[in-house]
Amino acid sequence: MAEKKQLNPLLKMALDIGPLILFFVMNAKLGIYYATGSFMVAVLAALAVSYALTRHVAVMPVVTAVVVLVFGGLTLVLHDDLFIKLKPTIIYLLFAGALFFGIMFDKPLLGAVFDSVFHLTEEGWRKLTWRWALFFVFLAVLNEVVWRTQTTDFWVSFKLFGVIPLTLLFGALQYPLLMKYAAPEKED
Repeated sequence: MAEKKQLNPLLKMALDIGPLILFFVMNAKLGIYYATGSFMVAVLAALAVSYALTRHVAVMPVVTAVVVLVFGGLTLVLHDDLFIKLKPTIIYLLFAGALFFGIMFDKPLLGAVFDSVFHLTEEGWRKLTWRWALFFVFLAVLNEVVWRTQTTDFWVSFKLFGVIPLTLLFGALQYPLLMKYAAPEKED
């Protein structure tokens, strides 16, 4: 079986964060409804570019795109920003639920997603999966608190300048676990 082509990490980050940056800029210039429409187009464009370069698309971006299109579409059709504000909560809970589901059946799903990047023991994958599942629940609760207590402009800014740095920090804090539970390299 041929190995899947991988995107350059900087390009992957641009495709992941680019639509959110566009959402932020469009919200600041034209408001939440134009931002939502441009976000929907940008998410589809990012998927198309990813597919064109690698000839495959990971499950997580597809799930995210479907949720963005459904909730973004509801936002535009009903002219109610509630739906776009609920979108992150739903995505975070879907990811957490998938990770908890994998844990229930003793199949830490992060191992399947990141096995080509990190080589961990079973215990390491299990602990890392628990941590990320709980972190996604935290992000869902945090999104609910922010959008319910702050202005739309603050919420949009928080998605870019709050959630992304929190996620990067959380990921960096997993380094000791990755080192402690690193699986020994297999010899050829």
